[in-house]
Amino acid sequence: MKVEKKYIMSDSPSPYTRSCAALHHGLILAVLACLLILSPDAPLHAAEPVAIIVSGIEGDALKNVQESLVLPAGLVREGTVDKLWLDRFAHQAVETAKTALEPFGYYNAVVTVLVEPAGEHYRLRVTVEAGEPVKLTGVRVTLAGAGNGEASLHKLVASFPLNKGDVLQQQRYEEAKAGLQSQARDLGYLDADFSRHEIRISPSATTATIELVLDTGGMYYFGATRIQGAPDYPESFLRRHLTYTSGEVFSYPRLGETQRNFTNSERFKEVIITPEKQDAEAFRVPVNIQLKAGPRFSVRPGIGYGTDTGARFTIRYRDLNMFHLGHELFSNLYVAERLQGLVTGYILPSPRDVRTSTTLQLNLQREETSVYFSRILALELDRNRSLGTGKLGTAYVKLQYEDYTVGVENSTARLLLPGLRFTDDHYDNPIRPQRGFRYALELRGTHQFLGSDTALVQALAAGSHIQPLPWRLSLHTRANAATTMLSDPLKDIPPSLRFFTGGDQSVRGYSYKSLGPRDASGRVVGGKQLLTASVELERALFNKWGISVFYDVGNSFNTFSDVKLFQGAGVGLHYYTTVGGLNFSVARPLGVDNPSFHFHFTVGFEL
Repeated sequence: MKVEKKYIMSDSPSPYTRSCAALHHGLILAVLACLLILSPDAPLHAAEPVAIIVSGIEGDALKNVQESLVLPAGLVREGTVDKLWLDRFAHQAVETAKTALEPFGYYNAVVTVLVEPAGEHYRLRVTVEAGEPVKLTGVRVTLAGAGNGEASLHKLVASFPLNKGDVLQQQRYEEAKAGLQSQARDLGYLDADFSRHEIRISPSATTATIELVLDTGGMYYFGATRIQGAPDYPESFLRRHLTYTSGEVFSYPRLGETQRNFTNSERFKEVIITPEKQDAEAFRVPVNIQLKAGPRFSVRPGIGYGTDTGARFTIRYRDLNMFHLGHELFSNLYVAERLQGLVTGYILPSPRDVRTSTTLQLNLQREETSVYFSRILALELDRNRSLGTGKLGTAYVKLQYEDYTVGVENSTARLLLPGLRFTDDHYDNPIRPQRGFRYALELRGTHQFLGSDTALVQALAAGSHIQPLPWRLSLHTRANAATTMLSDPLKDIPPSLRFFTGGDQSVRGYSYKSLGPRDASGRVVGGKQLLTASVELERALFNKWGISVFYDVGNSFNTFSDVKLFQGAGVGLHYYTTVGGLNFSVARPLGVDNPSFHFHFTVGFEL
């Protein structure tokens, strides 16, 4: 019996590297590119001392061959080509190109290389006959060790991207192999490694088999954690940043979350977390955390602009370690053309986890829009509790006094307003998210027996979602809804508890809070109910830019039997920085007589 066996090929990482998709540089550059494609021997190549022209293949295989054929340093000196060295390079280019084709399954490629004089320069013509790619006749991936019963590992084995009949592609093989090992280590099997990893290619180089055996070894657990370098903070405060406890299954992602907790607190300028696996006893891994505390006090000024509020100046003060207990005192002053305020608060952290705390804050605010004028003095007590990754529950009570003018009404309101709020945030990046969602639910209410001047119950819901699409597109959607129940007449409800629409984060194409029910004089006075929604399609440009088209719809109203929704549409331009996005959009109303354009400008990512 004849056994087809040529060699066992090492599955070490392939030289294959994927290049990023070409950026669009405008109509003129596109036309020039087309001309160059149609004329491969155009002056661009002629201007190079040695032009390398590869034909016979396309796509990623072509790119990989081109990237592998890099002229050695010294072959061209002061514009003069060393012909002897060029001939030697041309001879080596045959094997170099063949090797660059192997990650794509082409092991029988025929490559010819010709050196052609072109005046004082040369053309290196590389002609490739790729032939038939190697097909897999068998793929066997198995598990061994204590992790053999892990469902997530078996799911990865079952979804291994290479199967019988597929073309042998090293890149997909390496990615799947690394993913399987990474998943095992994330599950606590820190010794996970491949006891067998072979790609067998037949002597004819037309077929191949894959055999992988992942031995997970034993499961590791978290041992004791030692925290050093921040003696001014109590131990209980520092340990609230940990996302694991001793005895839990060891997890590198948990260590990553712990690192982010320390870093995002802005209290530490250096955080080094070291799992000391070499000191593990009985599969328990001790962890050492080395901290370097940052400044206790900070003052951070800022400037910005938003179409809704106008130019603004802010200054933020923080004392991050009151009484050396990790408590925080903060004060934010913001001054804008149409909105001014001061918020001062005290945060009492809970040892439970980093997002659980109690906050007492005082809020002074003055707002003057084209619709109403309002001055607010409020004292609020919040109890925040983490309910899982990204989830936060808040119970609050607010004591508020509001002096306001809406339409032709001048009045005041005293409120004792308790409420519940829940948020769930799963965006992958707070500055420029690429995917994810966020939603918030809130229930609040008051009554005269609490000492308030009015009675009502309100339910509010808001959500947003980003879905990545092919061709660097992303779909952004958001919606807001609110309703007021068991309420007194609208005239007894202050502006802070009424709903208005129009503006940057509502219905673009209309001015800020310019939509809603009107009084007898025709002035907008706000409503008891709210519905808004938005759909925006964005195309990423370069690394930091984006353009979009959008459609907004919504309004505020008093009864669901009398709903009139306003619409707006337009285009947007976005520039993303490390601290937030700059967003400029042009929108116009739809379905109205004599529509006019409105310009909207915001700074930051709004949800």
